[in-house]
Amino acid sequence: MTKWVYRFGAEGNEGRSDMRDLLGGKGANLGEMAQIGLPVPPGFTLTTEVCTAFYRNERQYPDGLHQQVADALAAVERATGLGFGDPERPLLVSVRSGARVSMPGMMDTVLNLGLNDTTVEGLAHGSQDPRFAWDSYRRFVQMFASVVLGVSHHNFEEIIDDAKTEHGVSDDTELSAAHWQEVVAAYKELVERETGAAFPQDPHDQLWAAIGAVFGSWMNPRANTYRRLHDIPADWGTAVNVQAMVFGNMGEDCATGVCFTRDPSTGENIFYGEYLINAQGEDVVAGIRTPQPMAEGRAKPGELSMERRLPGAYGELLAVRERLERHYRDMQDIEFTVQQNRLYVLQTRTGKRTTAAALRIAIEMAQAGMITEEEALTRIQPTSLDQLLHPALDPKAERHAIARGLPASPGAAGGAIYFSADEVEARAAKDEATILVRIETSPEDVHGMHAARGVLTTRGGMTSHAAVVARGMGRVCVAGAGGIRIDYAAQTLTAGGVTLKAGDWITLDGSTGEVFAGAVPTIEPNLSGDFATLMGWADKVRRLKVRANAETPTDAATAARFGAEGIGLCRTEHMFFAPERIGAVRRMIMAGDATSRARAIETLLPFQRADFAALFRIMGDRPVTIRLLDPPLHEFLPHTDEEMAEVAEGLGQTLASIKERYEALAESNPMLGHRGCRLGITFPEIYRMQARAVFEAAAEVAAETGRPVRPEIMIPLVGSARELEITRAEIEKVAAETAPKDGSAAVEYSVGTMIELPRAAMVADAIAAEADFFSFGTNDLTQTTFGISRDDAGTFLQQYIETGVLPKDPFVTLDRDGVGALVRIAADKGRSTRPDIKLGICGEHGGDPSSIEFCEMLGLDYVSCSPFRVPIARLAAAQAALRMRRSQAAHKA
Repeated sequence: MTKWVYRFGAEGNEGRSDMRDLLGGKGANLGEMAQIGLPVPPGFTLTTEVCTAFYRNERQYPDGLHQQVADALAAVERATGLGFGDPERPLLVSVRSGARVSMPGMMDTVLNLGLNDTTVEGLAHGSQDPRFAWDSYRRFVQMFASVVLGVSHHNFEEIIDDAKTEHGVSDDTELSAAHWQEVVAAYKELVERETGAAFPQDPHDQLWAAIGAVFGSWMNPRANTYRRLHDIPADWGTAVNVQAMVFGNMGEDCATGVCFTRDPSTGENIFYGEYLINAQGEDVVAGIRTPQPMAEGRAKPGELSMERRLPGAYGELLAVRERLERHYRDMQDIEFTVQQNRLYVLQTRTGKRTTAAALRIAIEMAQAGMITEEEALTRIQPTSLDQLLHPALDPKAERHAIARGLPASPGAAGGAIYFSADEVEARAAKDEATILVRIETSPEDVHGMHAARGVLTTRGGMTSHAAVVARGMGRVCVAGAGGIRIDYAAQTLTAGGVTLKAGDWITLDGSTGEVFAGAVPTIEPNLSGDFATLMGWADKVRRLKVRANAETPTDAATAARFGAEGIGLCRTEHMFFAPERIGAVRRMIMAGDATSRARAIETLLPFQRADFAALFRIMGDRPVTIRLLDPPLHEFLPHTDEEMAEVAEGLGQTLASIKERYEALAESNPMLGHRGCRLGITFPEIYRMQARAVFEAAAEVAAETGRPVRPEIMIPLVGSARELEITRAEIEKVAAETAPKDGSAAVEYSVGTMIELPRAAMVADAIAAEADFFSFGTNDLTQTTFGISRDDAGTFLQQYIETGVLPKDPFVTLDRDGVGALVRIAADKGRSTRPDIKLGICGEHGGDPSSIEFCEMLGLDYVSCSPFRVPIARLAAAQAALRMRRSQAAHKA
């Protein structure tokens, strides 16, 4: 019979950390911690395969599961000496979801499961603390009803607030056992009113309802959104963890907390975390009470650290910290409970951290010999480097601070404030910079947190939902800014004597926790230190070269600063739209004969020559690939009557002639029309001018620097070898015309083409006879392969992804089966004709880690991407090289 349930801490520890695919992250780590002898309360895990079977069989459980759960539960009873449903010595359990990767969109934890009107009396008698028992019962009813039965959380909070008001207290801990009994009765009435059924009293019914809710949460909208954002396959499934309860809310010698073996914001090697006396785990992350610091050295005036309050348990926890980090060889996020001065470890997992912290931790662990440099490289998500590549607040700028919270996720972000995740997402979709402002966040807010530039909450600590999720997403976060008052109904934020409305601008400093009214100027990031070290390690490992797409001196300088090894795509048409140039372009287009056209084009020559010279100076001896004019000519003409009238006056022509020319150039489908090399063949003077500008600029810069400049001239939209043969011949004529007459060396150059049509890929062997290099224009190759316009795909593409028609957006991640197959064919055919042909890609896929891995698999020579993605590409290329080496070694073995 299939094994569906694995035990830990009770009659055999059956799980290990390398079983996370089967047991989920929580279950695997609980088993591992039990294996190494840490104080883990006993329990068991229902595997991810149960979840898969659950959905495959129309939400029916597989045969044998109920009996295996009953057997495992009996083992927990024997280990604890308690009975599930026993009215005198009741065993209570927690039920948690546990996918193989952490997923905030899934079901929240249910604690104290097993309590009912009878067992609560047994708990009160056994603990000799009726208040504790009824407090636990009200927590269970609230959690179970909210998480499993779908009763809105705020309804329960209103009942508690009313009870505190009625009894004249301000804090939950001041309510007595009798008060909690009243609250529980009100809770149960609420549940029956909202659900139409009494609150379930049978512990076994409670358990299976909670298990079903965990599996059901795997497919809820929040989880689906999170999986889509993080590329998590739906068929992975989730595990369910059932664990004996231990209690942090039995009195002043009890506590609960969350801690990290290092600072998750900075990576500093210090013990970091928060705890609450006389509380349960959810109290720490929910933000209802303000947690206290772990270490005495981090306590502020008025705070009481765990080190002082519970020194024995704190000392044990320090030893656990050291042991777990050494064992897992990574920073750990640990949940713990202290019950009557006895420490229990409830969970450990690889801790979420900022990218800055991830860099520091990986590098320090490698330098300490805990991991290798190659392991350090694999610890960093390439796309997360984006967090480090954008501006921070200018320390010299004026600013108006209105509040301060906790620096939960560093960096700086400014934007218009909005108070709901839906509103933030809608505004961000229109390219508005936004800040999500909430009293506290919950999994329902994940989509808004992803869309926002920053998150601000008035409740919660450094380990709150807002802090953890924002850090993982790379969003700036200031949490627990208690001096701010939020009025959801009025849509206002009040702090520091200022009231701001929805749409007003604030700036967050996630490194200090400060909140500023208005916009604050920024400065460029510092790319030295840990960042430079990691990039150096990546460069030692990677095989693929990394270039940048750039056509302005600013972009080229940025690319060079980020470590680009050349320019892989200079889109020359971007240079033609400047006010001082567009007139000449329009005169060229409106010219009625070749002589007039050539005269107009000649006025563009000095501009182009200066453009190329600037790029050559910045890039030094690194290659610069210049794509000759690509878009159709009508894109350079005005579109409105007013603009056309201005052009007509400037050219000395009639408005009617301008309109006539525009209509003659207009195309039904410009993407597939008269553009690229087709322009170069029908209007050869355009490409001749650009080639002359390239050669003259190269000669000028070579003479200045004493170093050779080797431009690469790229012909766009070639679909046949003859097209490239014709345009190459024109370029070679210009090269001969511009060659120095004084005997000095001529400019060394190469001519290649952009492969962006399926036909070009299929006849690449013939094209390679005329090409020194291929650069795959994967943006257009994706459009022409799918028959989808990238500009129009937004109306349906997201639905395609959500319904599984496509696994990912093919304009973001290269479609390996279709577009990738064409790239493979073209690479193989090109090499068959010219074994040394240089191969690269220059579409936006050049900055996507998955696409880069595919380029490594094909043995391409380089990728080219936008300047700010160059570090991402460098790290992704290193990781791809490491995976290829491991794969090849495994194949040989």
